[in-house]
Amino acid sequence: MPDPSIARFRRVVSSALASLEARRQEVNDLNVFPVADGDTGDNMAMTLRAVLEELDRVDDESVDEVGRAVLVQTLARAALMGARGNSGVILSQIVRGAAEELASRPGELVDPLLVAAAFASAADAAYDSVREPAEGTMLTVFREMAHSLTRQLAHLSADKQRLGDDVSEAQQDAILAEVLERAIADGERAVARTPEQLEVLRESGVVDAGGHGLVLIMAGIVAGLRGDGAAPPEIAHREPPRLTRPHHEDSRYRYCTNFIVSGSGLDDRAVLPRLEALGDSVLVVGDEATLKVHVHTDRPEAAMELFEGLGEVINVDVADMRQQVAERDARLATARTGVVAVAAGEGLERLFAGLGADVVPGGETLNPSTSELLAGIHGAAAEEVLVLPSSANVIMAAERACGLSEKPARVVPATSQQASLLALVELDPAAALDENAARLEAALEDVATGGIAPAARDDAQGRFKRGDAVGFADGEIVAWGGAGSTLLATVEVLAAEAEIVTVIGGSDAPIPLDQVDAHVPEGVELEKHEGGQPSWWWLLAAQ
Repeated sequence: MPDPSIARFRRVVSSALASLEARRQEVNDLNVFPVADGDTGDNMAMTLRAVLEELDRVDDESVDEVGRAVLVQTLARAALMGARGNSGVILSQIVRGAAEELASRPGELVDPLLVAAAFASAADAAYDSVREPAEGTMLTVFREMAHSLTRQLAHLSADKQRLGDDVSEAQQDAILAEVLERAIADGERAVARTPEQLEVLRESGVVDAGGHGLVLIMAGIVAGLRGDGAAPPEIAHREPPRLTRPHHEDSRYRYCTNFIVSGSGLDDRAVLPRLEALGDSVLVVGDEATLKVHVHTDRPEAAMELFEGLGEVINVDVADMRQQVAERDARLATARTGVVAVAAGEGLERLFAGLGADVVPGGETLNPSTSELLAGIHGAAAEEVLVLPSSANVIMAAERACGLSEKPARVVPATSQQASLLALVELDPAAALDENAARLEAALEDVATGGIAPAARDDAQGRFKRGDAVGFADGEIVAWGGAGSTLLATVEVLAAEAEIVTVIGGSDAPIPLDQVDAHVPEGVELEKHEGGQPSWWWLLAAQ
C-alpha cells in the first residue's frame, strides 16, 4: 500500500482481488500440489476478500485515530480469519509478515526501501508457517519476488529508494508500481521454473497454482497503484493438466478442515504432533490469542476436539476434497478439440454455450481484442481449439491470437454469428483439430446467411430511409421497406434452395419471434431462437 490512506489501500486490495477473480478458475485447475483439490484460486480469493471486507468496516475519518500499526495488524488478523486451505493460510502469513514490517516503522512513507523490507519479512513468515516447506511452490515464487525488490534497490537512485515528504501521491504510486512490475516479471519466471523443482508439477505438465495466483495478485496491485482503470500487467495464461498426461496426486484423506481457535496462552507446538497423527497438510499459525488450523483428515471432529479446554473453536469450514477432485476432473476431461466463439447477445451466448463453445463476448460492435480471444483459447478445457470469429472484422485478430497461443489453435473463417452457430453443430470434440476444422469449414460452404436491420441512414439511391427495414442475403441488399414485408422477401431469397431457415431474434426486433411465421413464405420450415443481439432485428441462416 502506498500510505495508510484507507481509500488508496482499498483501491489496491480491490484491484488485486479483481485480478485474481478474473482468472480464479484457471488457478483452481492448475492445483495438483500438495493435493489436487482444485480450490487454490478460491482459497486465495477468500483471504483477500476478508481483508477487503475489513477495510470496508473502517472509515477514512478514523484512520488518524487508528494509526497504521493498528490498521495493518487488524487487516493481518482479517486475512488469518478468512483464510482457507494451504494456499489461503500461507497467503494470510504473507499478509501478516508484510503488516508486521509496516507496523514497525510508524511515520515512514511507504517507499521501495520499506516495500522491499516488507516483502522480505513476508517471505520469512510464509516459510516459517510450513513445517516442511517445498521448493517449486508459492513460497518459492514469493521469495523470488522479494529478492527481486532487494536487487532493484541497488540500481535505484537514493531519491527513489527513500521517498521524501515532497513526493506527491501520484509520484509515489508510479515509483512503487514500477519496481513491483519488475518483481512480477521475476515472479513469472519463478512460476515457469516450478515444474523443474517439483516432480508432481513436471509429471502433470503444470506450474504451481499458488505461485501463479500470487503473480496475478501482484499484477492487480500494480493496476491499483496506477489507478484510473489501468489494466494489470499481462500475465501468461497457464494450462491445466492435459488429458494425455499422468494423473496428478490425491490426498489419502477426505476432508479439508479449517477452523479458528480463540483463547489465551495458546501454543501451537502442543497440538501439532496430535494433529499430524490425524491427517496431513497440517498448518497451525497465529498467536497466543488466535490460532488458524488447517488439516486434511478423515476425522474433522477429532481435530477440533484436540482444542477442548484450550480455547473456543469457531469459523469451522470442512470441504470434501474427493468431491472437489471429481468436479474438477469432470470439467477438464471434456474434449480433445474445443471451440471459442465470438458472440453478442445473451441468447446467442447461451446458444453457443449450449453447443459446447467457450464464448468471448463481442460487445455492441462484435470486435473483441486479440488478448480477449487469446484468453478464451487458453481458458477452453480442451487440448486443441478452433476459433469461430463470427465477423469478417475479427478474423485477423483471431488468427493473431491463434499464432500467440501456447496450445494448438486454428481459425474457422465464419463471418457471421449465425454461420458460426450452424458450423458449430458439426463439431466432434473427440476428433483432432484439423479433422474438426475441415468438418466446420465444409459446413460453412453449405450455409447461406442474411439478416434484417434498421437502416442507419437514408439510402443514396433513394430506396429506403433511416429506420426502414433493410434485408441482406450473403452480403447483398435484397429487400427494404416495412419490417414484415422485408423479412418475407429476404427469407424467400435465402430459402430458394434450402430445406430449413434459422431465424434468430434481436433485442429490438419489431415483430415478436412467435409471430414471424406469418411473415415468411408458405412452406418454409423455420427454426427460431431468441438471440438478443444488438443492431440486427433478425439474423438468418439457410441450409
